Amino acid sequence: MNTPSKNAQQITWDEFWKSKQDLNKVYPSSPTVLKTALKHIPMKGKKVLEVGAGTARDSLALCQAGAQVVILDFSAQSLSLVQKQIKALPETTLSHQLISRLPQPLRADAFRTPFPDNYFDLVFHQGLLEHFTQPLELLKENHRILKHGGYLLCDVPQTYHIYTLVKKILIFLDRWFAGWETQFTPKELRALSEQVGFKTIHTYGDWMRPSFAYRTLREICLKIGLNLPKYPLKDTLWDRTKDQVLDYMSSYSASQYTQLTIGVLGQKI
Repeated sequence: MNTPSKNAQQITWDEFWKSKQDLNKVYPSSPTVLKTALKHIPMKGKKVLEVGAGTARDSLALCQAGAQVVILDFSAQSLSLVQKQIKALPETTLSHQLISRLPQPLRADAFRTPFPDNYFDLVFHQGLLEHFTQPLELLKENHRILKHGGYLLCDVPQTYHIYTLVKKILIFLDRWFAGWETQFTPKELRALSEQVGFKTIHTYGDWMRPSFAYRTLREICLKIGLNLPKYPLKDTLWDRTKDQVLDYMSSYSASQYTQLTIGVLGQKI
């Protein structure tokens, strides 16, 4: 199956991000993406690019940690959402320093970015690679614009999860919001990264918190005007215990074959 045309993709994603303007109702991406970047890479002064940035909340956090961040997306609505967040920053010395390190969000093609070779210290993306039938070409472009010794952080949906089954059914029925999407096993994601020329430094996975079932129910309820809490049972003993158990299980690489999202941190060699 082929991916939609670029024009169709742009319309799809503009409509998607237009419906997500109230960030209070939008779940953030996997927190492990940001944790991995901060744990393995000292951010102060680093040149960072987020490709297919969406809300770019992780980019703003990395900028706050001292990085010089470029935010890139193909959707004008996504970039509008990013600008909205930047403008909403409180009037403080820190916010002015943050804005000074954030160049204008850039609308561009992820496969042909307007950057020279060996330019960034970190390129990262999440929920992006799975939308293309030729993921290797995207990773090659990431590799080109990274400095030698620079890092690629790539986060994708994992194959063996109920999310994949639901997605495949909706794609078959032509009801999937993005039209088409694939998924990866941990082994496949590592192999793609290494095929391009990255050395695997770290792999990780994360479960959806709250669960996929609850989020699906919440989305259905929102469509009929019912607003369920974003995080049910938040800060309760049950919630804390569940997170502790999941965090412990995440320390075992085999758990990645049960998690919703997986990621690989590779270094350009």
